[in-house]
Amino acid sequence: MIQWFPGHMAKAIRQFEENIHLVDIVFELVDARCPYSSINPEVARISQDKPRLMILTKSDLANPNITNQWLSYFRAQGYAAIAIDSKKNTTGKYITKVVKELLADKIDEAQKKGFDKKIIRAICVGVPNVGKSTLLNQIVKRRAAQVGNRAGVTKGQQWLRSSDELELLDTPGILWPKFQNDEIANKLALSGAIKDSIYHSDDVGLFALHFFREFNGEELMNRYHLSEDDMDLSDVDLLLKITEKLGMHDDYERASMRIILDARKGKIGRFTLDAVSDLDNEEVE
Repeated sequence: MIQWFPGHMAKAIRQFEENIHLVDIVFELVDARCPYSSINPEVARISQDKPRLMILTKSDLANPNITNQWLSYFRAQGYAAIAIDSKKNTTGKYITKVVKELLADKIDEAQKKGFDKKIIRAICVGVPNVGKSTLLNQIVKRRAAQVGNRAGVTKGQQWLRSSDELELLDTPGILWPKFQNDEIANKLALSGAIKDSIYHSDDVGLFALHFFREFNGEELMNRYHLSEDDMDLSDVDLLLKITEKLGMHDDYERASMRIILDARKGKIGRFTLDAVSDLDNEEVE
């Protein structure tokens, strides 16, 4: 099974534990393409009774209908939940508005005590490459947080001031020490939450092909110029066919990485790997 929990993640969890008392609310970012699999159980443990806003990032890459199903599910569980495209210029204003509504009672209480404004302090947490830095840059309106399209870009913690009303504590992306099963590991790998050098690209590539041929078959055929007959091949033979069509001879690992990268960039269509119907009445921690 894929496992990735380097030392800097253990340190980030300790820092999260040390700083939780400083904030009013936790921004819990999950990837809209795998909103259940990218929930870090450590966040619930550390947050305890702090309000949490679940933010489904990269919604522009996810299946919009399934994203709405997940929002309904989370809200039914008692969570405040929103979906965002972090690249939109209106994202920062939208989140600030939502947070002020969620913490209206605390803000009113502060005003009753004679404070003109209550500065809201939030901590931003999520798995690697979930889009935290892009979101933070939108909120603070400047390139304050380093942005990257690979897992583990943010190495330390930093406070960012967005306005007179909101301060944000950035954190590095954190996973948890052991994934529950191979399926969750593959979903996290395909979405980019796990460092590419940690896993075998052909394993994740085959996982992706199995998913896309079922749910994004037309997009898969168009992307790699496949025929109807090709789609009847086994997953392994289909990977070999795509490798051949890409002109990569028998380098199926390289072809697998191409499929993975194409999926992340939305070149095989919008997709969501987690289905609400698969939960069997499970609850979010």
